[in-house]
Amino acid sequence: MDRISNPADLPESTLADLFLGAIDRHGDHLAYRYFADSGDDLTDLGFRDIYQFVRAATAGLTALGLSRGDKVAILSENRWEWAVSDFACLCSGVLDVPIYSTLTASQTAYIVDNSQARLLFVSTSEQVKKAKAVRRQLGADIKIVAYDRLEFPSEGVISWEEFLAPGWVITETDEEHFRVTAGQARPDDVATILYTSGTTGDPKGVMLTHNNLASNVTAVRRVIPSMEDDISLVFLPLSHVLQRMVSYLHFAEGTTQDFAHSMDTVAHDLTVVRPSVVTSVPRLYEKVYNKVMGAEGLKKKLVQWSRKVGDEWAEETLAGHSLSVVLRLKYGIADLLVFRKIRKAVGGRIRYFVSGGAPLAPDINLFFFSAGVWIFEGYGLTETSPVTNCNTFEDFKIGTVGKPIPGTEIGIGENGEILVRGPQVMKGYYNLHEQTAKVLDPGGWFHTGDVGEIDEDGFLTITDRIKDIIVTAGGKNVAPQPIENLLKTNNYVEQAVMIGDRRPFCVLLVVPSFTNIESWARKVGLDVTDRTALLGQREVQDLMEGQILDQLEELARYETPKKIGLLESPFTIENGALTPTQKVKRSTVESQYRKIIDAFYLRENMDQTVFVEP
Repeated sequence: MDRISNPADLPESTLADLFLGAIDRHGDHLAYRYFADSGDDLTDLGFRDIYQFVRAATAGLTALGLSRGDKVAILSENRWEWAVSDFACLCSGVLDVPIYSTLTASQTAYIVDNSQARLLFVSTSEQVKKAKAVRRQLGADIKIVAYDRLEFPSEGVISWEEFLAPGWVITETDEEHFRVTAGQARPDDVATILYTSGTTGDPKGVMLTHNNLASNVTAVRRVIPSMEDDISLVFLPLSHVLQRMVSYLHFAEGTTQDFAHSMDTVAHDLTVVRPSVVTSVPRLYEKVYNKVMGAEGLKKKLVQWSRKVGDEWAEETLAGHSLSVVLRLKYGIADLLVFRKIRKAVGGRIRYFVSGGAPLAPDINLFFFSAGVWIFEGYGLTETSPVTNCNTFEDFKIGTVGKPIPGTEIGIGENGEILVRGPQVMKGYYNLHEQTAKVLDPGGWFHTGDVGEIDEDGFLTITDRIKDIIVTAGGKNVAPQPIENLLKTNNYVEQAVMIGDRRPFCVLLVVPSFTNIESWARKVGLDVTDRTALLGQREVQDLMEGQILDQLEELARYETPKKIGLLESPFTIENGALTPTQKVKRSTVESQYRKIIDAFYLRENMDQTVFVEP
């Protein structure tokens, strides 16, 4: 199919209306919970508490001279103050600009300067230092409001308590004024400017209107509803449009949102919070999968047998076939011995996960489904607020990103490019009219830059990103993402990136799973005290070569990487190889590892397959 639509009546609305409606419906319910310290005790914040904080924060914005149309930035990790600042901006007509807390001072300065933000909300003393560096770099009078209590008062920094102070003296007239002001927002008003992660070039400011996001909330809640008695664990950055939209949805539904300690503590926090609904990127599922599949000895045989049984059970179940008595019995044993433990490891009461931001390996999704855990893979971009497609309980097909959500049209354009039309499509890029015109055509179609296919049932499959397609020197087109995705199911591979554009053949940079490599190495008597030396061992190189090439044996000859580079250090946000949304910056990786990549193609190395980062 080259086009599919899901017509729906989605009344225009605003995020300010969403906020006030949720307060009026769920006033006595818990809105957020957070860990007050490094322990496991959670502190409660009800909807009425949030309402009072938001009213006070809007008064704080006014006291600092900010008014409708002005811009402020939020430079913070996830916390309840982030949500309060956001809602205060939405209700007062101030545009907010989320900034990933992991960005450097220079990256932050670019966004603050480009967006013309007049105020920075920041979280910790570390972010205060960054904000002050930004202010010095830009030479601008930018106000800074710090959420944390600073050990030493900092000149030119306003504490959260000082900021809220003007709003605590509130009369009945003030409340009426607050609601009238919030009601002045219009569906087509720009609510926020989100800067794309910039896999190529400078980040672009995506202007999303109130209705862009509010319509996406309405559409998604019709197909993947949450409830007032649900609990969500929030660990994706609120700066990420997926988590932000989902958080709006959960707020509207009265779902309690628990903030994780950090991204690094998610595995532990799942067992403490025991959520029922969770939104994540594929990395979480990959880690759980690889930990389970990395079992050893008798446990490994049990896991492998259970996986085989689970795959058979899942395929029969998804095909709508009745299960044989023997399969039911085997599945019951596998569930008792393996699958039940997996469900317990993710809290024990998950109704569903949502996966977005990057491709999820079908084998991993199938494994979770066989373990009784639904993962609804979806698709979208910052420019589409973000969801355009999603799997659901009713329409579920592993390996796809689902059917269009209500109100959305999906088309396949030239070169297989995915096109989107619907109320969630952005207003445009901030101050970039030519670039906006390149992606938004006169017919209202947004050109995503992704390549995909629509099957006969209306499910969309993402093939790759146009800019990521590798064209070898021989003119062969290679889509790297599916190949990299395939390797994620290998126990010995942590990360993999394919390179080969305009080169004679494709090659692969691999960060091994050192936990599993070292476990294997001990068994065969190798020294594991030095990872560099370990990777230099011929036995390890032979192992990795065999694992990788066996995994990729069904690829076409021109798709199969001819050389493998083993790297000791992972690709991270901090070293610039990943965007804040965990996407690979392929050009950056190629630049950073040019020495080893160039070595792949030297004549004297023609007979060598595995290399180690020098």
